[in-house]
Amino acid sequence: MSDERTLVLIKPDGVARGLTGTILSRVEAKGYKLVELKLVNATRELLERHYEEHVGKPFYEPLVEFMLSGPVAAAVFEGQRVIEGFRSLAGTTEPTTAAPGTIRGDFGRDWGLKVQQNLVHGSDSPESAEREIGIWFA
Repeated sequence: MSDERTLVLIKPDGVARGLTGTILSRVEAKGYKLVELKLVNATRELLERHYEEHVGKPFYEPLVEFMLSGPVAAAVFEGQRVIEGFRSLAGTTEPTTAAPGTIRGDFGRDWGLKVQQNLVHGSDSPESAEREIGIWFA
């Protein structure tokens, strides 16, 4: 079994709260290798490409606006089953009910906003990882 890669995004809420180093450290502590990292002020065009499967859904526009609200830390991690491993480390998308010990469970909460600010994004499959890495690290 060969190493796989995943895109990890620390969303504007995580960057603004000063959690970038803590989150990256947790992923590295799990044993995954950080191979690329940059701070990005995402453009609408980049986000439209990233979230293209959600166009037309009620949460799409608030999500894009949230992701435009501040810098995003974009990282590529590599390792055995890194996609599955990071998604487990991140916790469920709903931070209020995410398990303690996960990134969202320990640092996230519902802020009562139009879109869930849940700190991180991780690719959900090898195919989406390849696509997303190509978008963020063109």
